[in-house]
Amino acid sequence: MNSQPPGQSLADGAAGRALLHVERALQDGEWSQAQTAIREAVADPVDSGPNAGLYYGAPAVAFVLTAASTDGHPRYLNASHTLDEYVRTAAERKLTQATEAIRTGRSAIFADYDLFKGLTGFGALLLARVPGSEVFGSILTYLTCLTRPRVIDGLQVPGWWVDHHPDPALPTPGGHANLGMAHGAAGILALLALAARAGHIVNGQREAIESLIDFFDRWRQDSSEGPWWPQWLSRDDLRAGLLISYTHPGRPSWCYGAVGIARALQLAADANGQESPRKAAETALAANLTDHHLARLDTPGLCHGLAGVYQTAYRAACEAQCPSIAERLPTLAARLAALPDGDSDGMLTGTAGIDLAAETARRNVPPVSDWDRCLLIT
Repeated sequence: MNSQPPGQSLADGAAGRALLHVERALQDGEWSQAQTAIREAVADPVDSGPNAGLYYGAPAVAFVLTAASTDGHPRYLNASHTLDEYVRTAAERKLTQATEAIRTGRSAIFADYDLFKGLTGFGALLLARVPGSEVFGSILTYLTCLTRPRVIDGLQVPGWWVDHHPDPALPTPGGHANLGMAHGAAGILALLALAARAGHIVNGQREAIESLIDFFDRWRQDSSEGPWWPQWLSRDDLRAGLLISYTHPGRPSWCYGAVGIARALQLAADANGQESPRKAAETALAANLTDHHLARLDTPGLCHGLAGVYQTAYRAACEAQCPSIAERLPTLAARLAALPDGDSDGMLTGTAGIDLAAETARRNVPPVSDWDRCLLIT
């Protein structure tokens, strides 16, 4: 039996569906559906235990309530303040576990640092709610430390190296270094960059941003159809100093693909004031929005599919110095409008997420609720 109350999931529960209704309510003032979804999300006691992270439990509910108050209305104010304490406690517990791993030389795990369950996700929430807090500063310090390489069995690996597989169906014997937004270096880079752009900087943070820009430049794969990056690096890749575990690009998705990585690099170059890396990131993103690349998207949702590509490209186009990304948006919007429903009614892979991206396309303005902060693209 599932011990996690499903309503508290931002990925596929009522919390995620509430984001769609909150966005619409902030547009038209009709709050009944949003209130119903929020009540469903908190029907069970809100979980602030070891499983809590941005996409589940107290942080997920706090994210929804934060989105609901972006217009300055004090709705859910008391509940938000109550959740702040639970979120802080959960983040501090996660920090203790993750920093102990660094201290003892243990490899990280996704749940230590990633966007869904780890400290990158906690950081995304705290950046929106309490960016001046001590715990947010500690998260930035931890992630900055995580960018420093380590040595395992004589092999230098990135600091966020994990000993486990990215997925049970995709074994990586000996571990891997993940490059994606959801579980890897792009997510770390995006948070460090977004924090820096907002003026929240700890010792070594700018250097960490620079080192990650260099890391992605090192592992960029150039082709006649545009640059791309591997989803992860294996021990064999690192030993060889070149990519041998991939021969062609994967889908250009938000979660693992070139679109999400390029947006993280655009944010990072902007944070550090670097024009050449910014131009390279925007060129890469635009190159991955062609019909040829989009044909590799086999699902419609935010995580792996066109909805996530559209939302990421839209946010990138709003800040891009080159017009190529914006020029592709009408075609992407038309494809988005023709999408079938998702595989569920949830946010991350389901219909709610598709509809959220479609709201952006329909209105052609940024979301009122800034719901896409949970994707680390803004």
